[in-house]
Amino acid sequence: MGSELIHAVPRTVTEGDASMYIGLTGSRYPLHCSAEFARSLGHRRETINDMLTFHIVFGNTVNDVSLNALANLGYAGVRFLAPVYPGDTLRTVSKVLGKKENSNGKTGVVWVQSTGTNQRGEKVLEFYRWVMVNKRDPSTPTGAADRPEMPKEVTPSELVVPSNLDLSGYEEWPSGGTAYFENYEVGEKIDHVDGMTIEEAEHAMATRLYQNTAKVHFDALQMKESRFGRRLMYGGHVISIVRSLSFNGMERVLGILAWNGGAHANPTFAGDTIYAYSEILDKADLPGRSDCGALRVRLVGLKDAQPTAAGFPLKVEKDGRAVYHKSVVLDLDYWLLVPKRAR
Repeated sequence: MGSELIHAVPRTVTEGDASMYIGLTGSRYPLHCSAEFARSLGHRRETINDMLTFHIVFGNTVNDVSLNALANLGYAGVRFLAPVYPGDTLRTVSKVLGKKENSNGKTGVVWVQSTGTNQRGEKVLEFYRWVMVNKRDPSTPTGAADRPEMPKEVTPSELVVPSNLDLSGYEEWPSGGTAYFENYEVGEKIDHVDGMTIEEAEHAMATRLYQNTAKVHFDALQMKESRFGRRLMYGGHVISIVRSLSFNGMERVLGILAWNGGAHANPTFAGDTIYAYSEILDKADLPGRSDCGALRVRLVGLKDAQPTAAGFPLKVEKDGRAVYHKSVVLDLDYWLLVPKRAR
């Protein structure tokens, strides 16, 4: 506990990375597509998609944290702290917060906090995550039981809006849509309508783009011996697909501010068709900003089930407890930045 992991291979993010990300996910947010739109909002050029930033920073940690992981169990306290632009170089450092041996004696859980910085040493992203890994020697108990407390949420006061963001000249047409911050109501659910079938080649290309070397995503021969008998889709790629699908009905969202938590509820495999819906959980004003607000949203990804037709499934009762519906592959609780109509 307390060990610092300085991850190798810093990564300069390029225009090619951004274009490849669009090709793999279908993302349509204009802030990441149009340099002119981005400049009209105070940026020096188009920004790198928040999720691409996350994947690159996350991927940088895999070789030291989760190369041989059995599962990535969860995220907490994910905060996006500064915009990233093509040409920026990202690196990551992680700190081990705690370890707990599982009752089977063969595996354990490790908790880390990771921080991504740019070439100027500015923090662009920080997050907590925990993973299940095999023990080196299953026959020898470690006694590890120092499970740390994870943040339960990111409060509105902890959300960071880019200081250069200027919405005085915001135009509606680049993003389309009709909804501003004021239009969303707590409790409403939005069916994002479109579906996207994930193919093996797309998943493999995406995972290589992020330099995520986890064997469960790459090594088909080894995964034949797993309980699934095949490679798992990288959960982060599923998040990206679901996030891209959520453009429908939330076109004017300017970016992700934070994740309160997330769960990969069920595994995803090549050939699954992904759908998405959002539920508005909360709305918050942002300190010092009257031109934009924060929406707290539950983003749910489904496989092979359309949200409205399936009744917006999330959890069902099984053996006296609530478990995720078999179609749910993602349950993400996050804060989004949205312009206000009154500015």
